[in-house]
Amino acid sequence: MESGLIASHRLRLPALPSAAHAHLLRHRRLVATPLRLPTTPTPLRQPAALPLRPCLRPPRAASVASPAPVPGDAPDNSRKFLGVDALTLKKIVPLGLMFFCILFNYTILRDTKDVLVVTAKGSSAEIIPFLKTWVNLPMAIGFMLLYSKLADVLSKEALFYTVIFPFIAFFGVFGYVLYPMRDAIHPTALADRLLASLGPSFLGPVAILRVWSFCLFYVMAELWGSVVISVLFWGFANQITTVEEAKEFYPLFGLGANVALIFSGRTVKYFSNMRQNLGPGVDGWAISLKGMMSIVVVLGFVIAGIYWGVNKYVIDKTSLPVERKKKNKPKLSMGESLKVLVSSQYVRDLATLVVAYGISINLVEVTWKSKLKAQFPSPNEYSSFMGDFSTATGIATFTMMLLGRLILRKFGWGVAATITPAVLLVTGVGFFSLLLFGEPLTPLLATFGMTPLLAAVFVGALQNIFSKSAKYSLFDPCKEMAYIPLDEDMKVKGKAAIDVVCNPLGKSGGALIQQFMILSFGSLANSTPYLGGILLVIVIAWLGAVRSLDSQFSPLAKQDLEREQQLKAEVVETTAQVVGTGNGSLQENVASQSSTNGTVIKQSQEPEITAPEKSGKQS
Repeated sequence: MESGLIASHRLRLPALPSAAHAHLLRHRRLVATPLRLPTTPTPLRQPAALPLRPCLRPPRAASVASPAPVPGDAPDNSRKFLGVDALTLKKIVPLGLMFFCILFNYTILRDTKDVLVVTAKGSSAEIIPFLKTWVNLPMAIGFMLLYSKLADVLSKEALFYTVIFPFIAFFGVFGYVLYPMRDAIHPTALADRLLASLGPSFLGPVAILRVWSFCLFYVMAELWGSVVISVLFWGFANQITTVEEAKEFYPLFGLGANVALIFSGRTVKYFSNMRQNLGPGVDGWAISLKGMMSIVVVLGFVIAGIYWGVNKYVIDKTSLPVERKKKNKPKLSMGESLKVLVSSQYVRDLATLVVAYGISINLVEVTWKSKLKAQFPSPNEYSSFMGDFSTATGIATFTMMLLGRLILRKFGWGVAATITPAVLLVTGVGFFSLLLFGEPLTPLLATFGMTPLLAAVFVGALQNIFSKSAKYSLFDPCKEMAYIPLDEDMKVKGKAAIDVVCNPLGKSGGALIQQFMILSFGSLANSTPYLGGILLVIVIAWLGAVRSLDSQFSPLAKQDLEREQQLKAEVVETTAQVVGTGNGSLQENVASQSSTNGTVIKQSQEPEITAPEKSGKQS
């Protein structure tokens, strides 16, 4: 009867507000938890009366299962999979997939842009130096200025979508609208009149006007690499990952990039060979282009979808890594940068490495692409070869990245830094020798089923493959390592000077030299001997700078290592002294503790008091 009244009374409890409900849950949790009384008697305080009806349910024993967690308790994030925190995997796996899709698209776009501008009617590889200098560079600067303005007014998520969706829309529109309408939108007649009045030396500049939509595609493909990869992806990755996660997983992104290069190269090869299965009179390249641009658009939406999903379901805005204030790097003017370069031989040698690589790779690459067009004039054949080229580049770079660490550890900085210019020198000499002296080698090459032109194409491809793989695996790490032994002031100012002067000079130096040669001698073919001589001089200067820098870097690195070992020894010695001092006080504590234990022992040796006597004493 009484239990029934209690039950009916409990059922008639009014609904509690959320705050009161949480309070009641905490009260029940405390009731279900056994009390742990202190060893010394302390006055017990009566709990404050709750402004609720008393809970009529009798308290449960402590042996009952642990109570339900109270709302607001911290979640358990200690779950791991393959030794990695689950929360970390929820961030890294989508980032890896996102990076794969971006690099997959970039390989397709990079191969396609060369096919469009080089194989177009009325154009050639001579357009590339003018295109890089007078179209690509201004548009890149303008885009970064616009991006800086948008970053001030838009949130990070809105900025990401505002930047990536115009890329996706353009590549879709190009494949399905602009390329099919190329004959209607390109001013072919005007370009012919300009070329007739200016002369054949101006074939490159006039071709920019002639195939302006192809040039726009070229620039957008270049911007995909510099904006979507460098700005959007790495900005997002640095925003949501910690330093420890970056150290562990960022190198894997580099390996994954080369895997994407391999698969995308096979994709380009597949679509380029579709022409063989089509009937006569069908524009095979237009169909191939639609297929590849469809993949680019689909993967573009996949990238945006991954970004949206990570922000909505994975990232907790309150648990993001704390943004650290960036150190104010000195912004040197051109004059200040030159002053820093002149004042330090070490920085001059490092600058020579950066400039020499940029000029050398451009001198060979553009000349090689002109011969590639002569060997494969059809867009499908050209694109198919570029697919094989991208796959081979991915395999070589993946292998060299695995070997690069071993080379640095076993042979040292000097050997590792020498490999890249040595590769460029050997393959560059072979490439230009085949162009200049290929005729006497024709009978020998015929035994291998090759012509001098085809042999030059293969040697040039090997030059590009090995030089790029050596750059990613050896040149870039060696360049960054060279900054480490410098003092803080020169380290910061030297890097700023190289960024201001040498990076632009290295990127545009080769293009400017080629433009001068084309305008002076009429074409790339006529200027080939001079380009070969310039390449030889630059690579020899590069090797000299590596040797000079190694003679300075090795002693500085040794001193830096000795200084670090000395600091570690001092830390160990100081720790030993602190431990010795602590042991003295510890002995005193042990002595005092032993005297206390003696008192306790004496008390325990007293005759045990029986229960009646104890109760009498207590009364």
